[in-house]
Amino acid sequence: MKRILLLILSLGIFINAQAQFPAGGFGGGAQKATVTGRITAVILDSITKQPIDYATISLIKVKDNKSVNGGVTDPKGKLSLLNVAPDSYKLMIGFMGYKTKSILVTTTPTKPDNNLGTLYISSSENALADVQVQGTKAIIENKIDRMVYNAEADGTNAGGDATDVMRKVPMLSVDPTGNIQLRGAAVRVLINGKPSGTMASSVADALKMIPAEQIKSVEVITSPSAKYDAEGSGGIINIITKKSNAQGVSGSISAAAGTRQNNGAFNLTAKTGRLSVNTSLGTNLAYAQDSRTEFITNTVYSNGTTNNIVQNGVSKWSRNGYNGSAGLDYDFNAYNNLSTTVKLNNFSNGGPGSSTYNINGFPSTNISDMDMTFNNLDWNVDYRKTSKKEGEEFSISAQLSSGRTPTSFSNILIPDGATTGIERISNNTGKNNEYTAQTDYTYPFSKAVVLEVGAKGIFRDIKSQFDVSAQDFDYNQNVGAGYGVISFDLTKKIKVKGGLRAEYTQIDFNTQNSGVQKNDYFNLFPSVIVSQTLKGSTTLKLSYNRRVQRPTQSYLNPFRNESDQFNIQQGNPQLNPELSDNLELGYSTFIKGSVINASIFYRRTGGVIESSISPIKELNPTTNLLVDKTLTSYINVGTAETYGFNLFASYNIKPKWTLMTNFAGNTYSVTNNETNINTGTYFNFNWFVRSAYGFGKGYNFELFNVITSKRRTYQGSTDPFYIYGGSIKKDILKKKGSIGLNVLNPFTKDLHIKTVNNAVNATGKIYQSANIYYPLRSFGVNFSYTFGKLKFTEKKKIKNDDVKQDQQQQQGGGMGGVQN
Repeated sequence: MKRILLLILSLGIFINAQAQFPAGGFGGGAQKATVTGRITAVILDSITKQPIDYATISLIKVKDNKSVNGGVTDPKGKLSLLNVAPDSYKLMIGFMGYKTKSILVTTTPTKPDNNLGTLYISSSENALADVQVQGTKAIIENKIDRMVYNAEADGTNAGGDATDVMRKVPMLSVDPTGNIQLRGAAVRVLINGKPSGTMASSVADALKMIPAEQIKSVEVITSPSAKYDAEGSGGIINIITKKSNAQGVSGSISAAAGTRQNNGAFNLTAKTGRLSVNTSLGTNLAYAQDSRTEFITNTVYSNGTTNNIVQNGVSKWSRNGYNGSAGLDYDFNAYNNLSTTVKLNNFSNGGPGSSTYNINGFPSTNISDMDMTFNNLDWNVDYRKTSKKEGEEFSISAQLSSGRTPTSFSNILIPDGATTGIERISNNTGKNNEYTAQTDYTYPFSKAVVLEVGAKGIFRDIKSQFDVSAQDFDYNQNVGAGYGVISFDLTKKIKVKGGLRAEYTQIDFNTQNSGVQKNDYFNLFPSVIVSQTLKGSTTLKLSYNRRVQRPTQSYLNPFRNESDQFNIQQGNPQLNPELSDNLELGYSTFIKGSVINASIFYRRTGGVIESSISPIKELNPTTNLLVDKTLTSYINVGTAETYGFNLFASYNIKPKWTLMTNFAGNTYSVTNNETNINTGTYFNFNWFVRSAYGFGKGYNFELFNVITSKRRTYQGSTDPFYIYGGSIKKDILKKKGSIGLNVLNPFTKDLHIKTVNNAVNATGKIYQSANIYYPLRSFGVNFSYTFGKLKFTEKKKIKNDDVKQDQQQQQGGGMGGVQN
């Protein structure tokens, strides 16, 4: 009943708001459709008068400097942009080795078509950095509140998955299992502006099921306004997948085979008139490979007894998954649009493993098996209404997300000299249902002043069923939110965007041991961004925002993962959310073909959530004796103060040679006066370097390297690691297709990661050392082909950005339970 009332209240507020803005034309009367036309031209070399094929074209509105259309020229240099609304535009023409050319273009309702005739572009030894190798799109774009990594323009991504893509995104750090941090903090991951139920279970596993060839770009939003959900201490990552919005039929197909994994992707869009239908399918299959682990656990209990366990194991893990989607988009007229999308995801991993145990000098063998499956359905329906007043928009969106995560573990511990042992079996089925309703309204008072308001309700129901049929854990979370954001020009060169978001969270959950418990809280989240344009293309930006991180299913689920019966893992339903305040100063400029983006930031986070190990003693029901074990769970550690910076630079040494680097660093320090925690201050960094060279005749060669420093936690640290690779690609089939070779870590078979933890509690103190060897080396071949004319547009989307995701990969399958 509370959910229904909250939804009615949210919608009621904006039905009333709609009535307050009659200028928007929301009265429902008949309205004339906007006339659209086309812009055509032929692009030639100014010296040779030869056609420039595959030149990149962007159509930008003069009024707000926003890109509204674009494409590439054909082999004859011809350009045709369709569905162009009457207005004044800048037509930007870019190609590697040539100066970027800008032309003013105007279309009117009486003359919607504009043939620009023949346009000439001239070569330059220092072409701007927004024109990359062989005329492809810029790898990195910098915008007022985000940095965009155009994955489709990076040839080294071919044959990989989304995890491989994330490793090369500026400001992000990715550990060997695929968990992501932005500036040393947890981050919210969206797909096309929407959450996915699969992400709620495991971010690392969800990314592994997305082929790299399906990804168009990745947006890193470091300064989200109050319009966004307040989740993400570090910010928001939005993965944009490939989709066409051109008349006719267009799409792409790609496939990759390698020594580590195989994947494929297919995208298809059919558009005729007002109706557009799109579909996609992606698959990923990783070979079963041996993953090695070495654990040493030394425990000294308060009564003086000690316990020493040495474990060495190997598991043969396999991993496979698929994802598919189908969408429909329909324009009823020039002002009303309805769209819907259904996405399915399935992912499974696991396999057999064996390990040797030496417990206080007594050897034994553990035989294990593990199976983890993720199934998820996301269904979205979005209605959008615009008016004759440019920039005014009203939208209503709804979303259903339903996920299932059945998991099973088995272990047989066989003492040395014995032929059989006692089998331990653990099963758990997690269920995550999420319902969302959202409404937004944008009203431009003038070209310089824009108001945005909205309301949202999110209703989550998380269930966890253990080995028995009874329901063991039921967690309900309802979030009601409203926001207001205003943007205005303080001067001709200074722009301001400020807002306030209010969120009320209602939580109740029950466990068999503690019964029903509740936790309700209310938060206000202010945000402000001030940007100033300096001389030339230089911008200075100052921003502040408050963010929250709510724990998600994997953090809360009290299911005891006993895949390693001496190292137990368990969630904590008593966790409180993190709250953080973020301050950032950013600077960006273009200097003679170079792009430089630099920022410094400060973040204060209360209630930081981290994993925590502790020694425990448990009764063995078979022998009726106490057994020494280690429990890993999650706790609110304390308060963290973080200082950091990010430096990105791109430079065109020659018209066909581009160098790029990103260096991000931040401090780590956590204190808690109540528990006497004071970690001291440590420095973490992530360094990425990329070199791309075009040989001509469609050949492109790229190399990259990622170096990550030692990572600290309040109990220990993880050693540094590095990843490197390269690719060579050849354009074929009139540049509509490509074939290439790629390699990852060719000179090192395994990625070796060492983690050390030290913990003390009333039971005793514990030292744990883990050496994990992930098979990462791979060689592969890839092929891709696109057909039709590609033109991308953006739609209003629901964004559930309000829950903390799993940042530490679960380890299972006995001692060998690691993923590759």
